[in-house]
Amino acid sequence: MIETLAYHLCLVGFAGFGYKLVEARRGQPVRTMWLLAGFGICIATGIVVLTPAMAALAGQGPVAEWVLSLAGDELKLGAIGFAVAFTQSVWRGEGARLAPHALFTGAAMVLLAVCFTLSEPRRVGDDTVFSGAGLPFALADKLVFLAYSLISLGLLIAVFARSAWHAEPGPLRTGLWLLVVGVGAAFAWTFWDIDDVRRLAATARIGAREDLPSSVLAATTIGFVAAGATLSAWSPAVSSMIGRVRAYRAYRRIEPLWTALRAAVPGIALDPGRELTGGAEFALYRRVIEIRDGHLALRPHFDPDLPARAETAARRAGVPETEVAPTVEAMTLAAAIEAGREGRRFEPGQGGPGPLADADADVTTEAAWLVRVSRAWQRVVSGKQG
Repeated sequence: MIETLAYHLCLVGFAGFGYKLVEARRGQPVRTMWLLAGFGICIATGIVVLTPAMAALAGQGPVAEWVLSLAGDELKLGAIGFAVAFTQSVWRGEGARLAPHALFTGAAMVLLAVCFTLSEPRRVGDDTVFSGAGLPFALADKLVFLAYSLISLGLLIAVFARSAWHAEPGPLRTGLWLLVVGVGAAFAWTFWDIDDVRRLAATARIGAREDLPSSVLAATTIGFVAAGATLSAWSPAVSSMIGRVRAYRAYRRIEPLWTALRAAVPGIALDPGRELTGGAEFALYRRVIEIRDGHLALRPHFDPDLPARAETAARRAGVPETEVAPTVEAMTLAAAIEAGREGRRFEPGQGGPGPLADADADVTTEAAWLVRVSRAWQRVVSGKQG
């Protein structure tokens, strides 16, 4: 299952990085986009190369076993090198000095290949074993890989985390935090090789295939990095869906208050029975407007002295401070509806209710306030019935 997930996430990674390359080819330097594409290709190919299915496809034989194992490690180093270069290119622009880390990466890859070759690995079942003469080179191979990877990934985590911390809330900040999680998973994935070093030093053999924790971390790395890098492609659709869900929830939550006002002032409901035909956002907008119209229609029936008494009663009843204002609003509305039913009116000179919400508030803010008033309304009504 984990292997299948890794394959699917690799496909997502290839597609996502390819889309990002096409999307940003006019807004970013070509070099920067190729660095991003190189990172995605290397890390996704590296995971594919090390899967059991690829080993089965290559078949038995020392050449295939050597090539796959070395290629997997080299591709991981290449992916990290591209990631560091991409980060420097984005944050420092055309003036970024990519040569130092490129030389560091190239030297690490050459040293890794030399140590791997001199270690003379030999496949025995699901393990790779080393002779006494090759063991020091095998240990050097693992230590070179760990040293380069952990230093580079630690640098990336620091850069992404600092940038995400200072970024304004929005898609950019979310994408950066997704990249932090993805690179953190890559750091843990690399750090997991310490167990291989310990086992190698003790037994002169290591597992030839990725184990379950390593596969999980690999899949996590691909998933979060691909999500963070391609956030601009899919975040608008997700945000729109979340907005519709939130609008529908608010629409339903203010229904008790709207129902009571509609019963008291039937004329506020426009075209009843077709509330959701224009979508949840439009239905919520209509419902907020209708509640506001009902509130205005009941103005002659509001007792101007009631809010002060209601606030005192709410505090005396132990209502939390944050809920006092919506509770007072609900109590005054309930009293106005009752007064309207009985035909009681108050003189205009005695005052009247304040606005149901801030005049400058948008629909989302006003709906959030009405949700609180509706909850308080239900408590007030249930208390009267009790």
